[in-house]
Order: sequence, then structure tokens, then C-alpha cells
Amino acid sequence: MITLVVDASTYVGTTAVLRDGHVLAEAEAAMRGRESEALMPAVAATISRAGVMARDLSRVLCGAGPGSFTSLRIAASIAKGIAMGIGCPLYAVSSLALLAAGDGEPRPGRYLAVLDALRGEAYVAGYSVEASGAIGVLMSERLISQQDVVNVARNLGATTMGRGQKIERAPHARGAMALESIIAASGPIDLANWEPGYGRKAEAQMRWEAAHGQPLPVDGTPS
Repeated sequence: MITLVVDASTYVGTTAVLRDGHVLAEAEAAMRGRESEALMPAVAATISRAGVMARDLSRVLCGAGPGSFTSLRIAASIAKGIAMGIGCPLYAVSSLALLAAGDGEPRPGRYLAVLDALRGEAYVAGYSVEASGAIGVLMSERLISQQDVVNVARNLGATTMGRGQKIERAPHARGAMALESIIAASGPIDLANWEPGYGRKAEAQMRWEAAHGQPLPVDGTPS
């Protein structure tokens, strides 16, 4: 099975082509501070360096967030476009799980994956890694104060990982190698309706709702 993985939950997007639990090729792309979008060229180059054609892909896996609103939408658009174009299934996995999975060969232990959510907050989720390499969910994703990260980790008996945490690490597409059981259990997603989980409302939506004193209508039509 050949899997294309794309994640852009932070300001560094990552992609990898995996075959049966091995990395064929991988790349990173800056998602911020550039004049042109760099993730799609990185994805195309990675597929080429893997020695496969897009039509050879068995599935596409996209990091589902939480994280940067714009970056997640870019990654999701790329993943959806490729999956739709070649007619293969699209899967999604938490970007926090990709963070916990590290390089795809995580060490046994209990971990709290932490992504900076700005505004003094953090996206977190707890994971356990067994000696077999199997990863389980200790605590589902949530948004908490940065000040509470240490206490949440202590209550879980977990080591924090992420930027500026005890284990310095960022989500990477190659981590999908260690998440096969979670990916298989969740199954493919609906190409037409799926969107990544941003973890909170977009800044523009928050400003609109503050200005209008009501939630933003789903269909764009104010009540």
C-alpha cells in the first residue's frame, strides 16, 4: 500500500510517501512568510522522488488539525484534490497524534502532545505508546490555558512534547507510520464534506460574531 501523507498544522508543512510502513520520500515546506504557496510543489516533488506516480497512490492521509487555520485549509485542499483526481480514499488523522508519533518509531511511554494555539492557549491530547509501538489515546483533543499544560501532563503521568516542551518536536507526516491502527479504525472520510478541525473559531469569524452579536450562520445567511 502506498500512502501520501500531508500535514500543515503548524507554519511548517510536511509531506511523505509511505509504502508498507517505510518512508520512500519526505519533505518540508514553509507555510508562512513566503510569497508563493510551497506545499503543493513539495508534495509533487516528494511523489516524484519516491519513484511513483500519483495514480499509484493507494490512499491519501491528511493531518486533521488542530492548528493554523490557513495552513490546514491548504493541506486539506491538496489532499482532497489529489484523492479526488486519482479516485483513491482520503483519510484524516489528528495532527496531535502525528506529533506523538514523532518519526514513526515512538518510544514507549505516556505523552501529552502540545501545539501552541496562541492567545496564551494550547491544543493538547494525551497518548500512550506500548512496547509494541502501538499508540493509544489517553485524553482526547482539547484547548487549554498554557498555564495548565504542566498540570494536565502531571495528572496523566505524561511527558510533554511539542515546541518548547520537554521533548522538542513538531508534527511530521512520517509519523503516520506508527498510527495505522488509529487510521484504520477511523476509516475513510467524506471527500465532499470533510474539513480539518481548527480547534477554535477563525479570527475573522470571531470578529464577525463580535460585531453582529450572533453566531456566524453556517450557510452565510444571517438570521
